[in-house]
Amino acid sequence: MPANGAITLCAQPSDEGKRLDVFVASQLAGYTRSFVAGLIGKQHFLVNGRPKKPGYRIKSSDTISGIIPAPAPIDLKAEPIPLDILYEDDDIVVVNKQPGLVVHPAAGHNGGTLVNGLLYHCTDLGGIGGELRPGIVHRLDKDTSGTLVVAKNDMAHTDLARQFKSRRVQKQYRALVHGTLTSSNGTIKLPIGRHPVDRKRMSTKSASGRTAETQWKVLKQFRWFALLTVTLK
Repeated sequence: MPANGAITLCAQPSDEGKRLDVFVASQLAGYTRSFVAGLIGKQHFLVNGRPKKPGYRIKSSDTISGIIPAPAPIDLKAEPIPLDILYEDDDIVVVNKQPGLVVHPAAGHNGGTLVNGLLYHCTDLGGIGGELRPGIVHRLDKDTSGTLVVAKNDMAHTDLARQFKSRRVQKQYRALVHGTLTSSNGTIKLPIGRHPVDRKRMSTKSASGRTAETQWKVLKQFRWFALLTVTLK
């Protein structure tokens, strides 16, 4: 359904009793229930010409009319930053992030980030939460390289977030560590939280750490270092 296009939906007997936000979202491809609920709350959708709450139970005689506003531009500059695109379609873009590149603008990094580069590269963003921006669902540290999956529309963003939350996505890293390991593999299971002194770092000595489990395996042992494959559980 194109943005700014007038939408008219007529409820059928089989729709009797459905939540308004659930019904509208089911009729519009590419939009989540939460996004539609936000539009209903802002009175972008009306029932028989009157505003209703997202949880309103529709009747078979109801006519729902509304408009989906165009995604609002965000206050970030699109920059022609070179990106290593591994895959792209209408819904997602997969980037091999280079070391030294910050993923998302923050204090001290208003420009030169992956998001700035994606705003320049992606000319077909569908909008995330009503804003014209790429949807970041996971991040890598500035000096860490690796694959990032980025959503290009609200539906893809919600689905990717659900997959990460349910741990359907496997995260695996390569790490170079100092020392000689006595075992070829192992598991580290310790709580991780903010470092008690350096708040920019994470530590297993935090007073309020969260359980974390990491599996590691030696790929190659050097004299003073070991190359590991590390899987985050």
